[in-house]
Amino acid sequence: MATEALVSSSLSSSVANARQILGARQLQSPIGSSRKVSFVVRAASTPPVKVKKPYLDYGSLRGDYGFDPLGLLDPDGPGGFIEPKWLAYGEIINERYAMLGAVGATAPEILGKAGLIPTETALPWFKTGVIPPAGTYNYRVDPYTLLVFEMALMGFAEHRRFQDWANTGSMGKQYFLGFEKYLGGSGEPAYPGGPLFKPLGFGKDEKSLKDLKLKEVKNGRLAILAILGYFIQGFVTGVGPYQNLLDHLADPFNNNVLINLRFH
Repeated sequence: MATEALVSSSLSSSVANARQILGARQLQSPIGSSRKVSFVVRAASTPPVKVKKPYLDYGSLRGDYGFDPLGLLDPDGPGGFIEPKWLAYGEIINERYAMLGAVGATAPEILGKAGLIPTETALPWFKTGVIPPAGTYNYRVDPYTLLVFEMALMGFAEHRRFQDWANTGSMGKQYFLGFEKYLGGSGEPAYPGGPLFKPLGFGKDEKSLKDLKLKEVKNGRLAILAILGYFIQGFVTGVGPYQNLLDHLADPFNNNVLINLRFH
């Protein structure tokens, strides 16, 4: 009833205004009574409007384009217990590892093909001990000793990195063989800066530095996909990524991803 009264009042007001503007007079019926006009108001059906997820602000984090299919940034979703800035920080660290790994996995092959290193060391990445059944290279030390040594060094570096995240700038205050003056950081844990971590001095101004940070994220994501591709290529073709590239360039119609996945 309230809706009908509101609609009727609105229509009556509109009709009265139109009559005043056009100078029209109310029409009388032949028997002297006013004719009443009835209106039927129907709500038109409209398509549903897509509402942007409130927790995605599209741009506060580097490389953020609102893509979060797993809901890791949703405070009420599965990733709600993880701080978004920690996820972004972890992403950039893993992207740097991936970029180094993508180069390191192909470098022996490339240098071996160019004749710059001995043939016995120019091995695909999966034959250097990464995958034990395929690893054939014998190092100067026992593989388990090498593994423990690497874990100790990486664990120490990762521990100090987490300390800097928890207490930004603290690494510049702890004694570290005189290097602590270079480890104070820039106030942002993911970008320590200084002569050790920014030796070339790129990003002199804020705008260029922001662009370089975004490019790093984009290239890092490509490197992560490249590492995944290395694993798939290694298992499917049995050769390294550089040899895969050479085979494809030599015969692209018989050496490509579709043919390899079909016949293996």
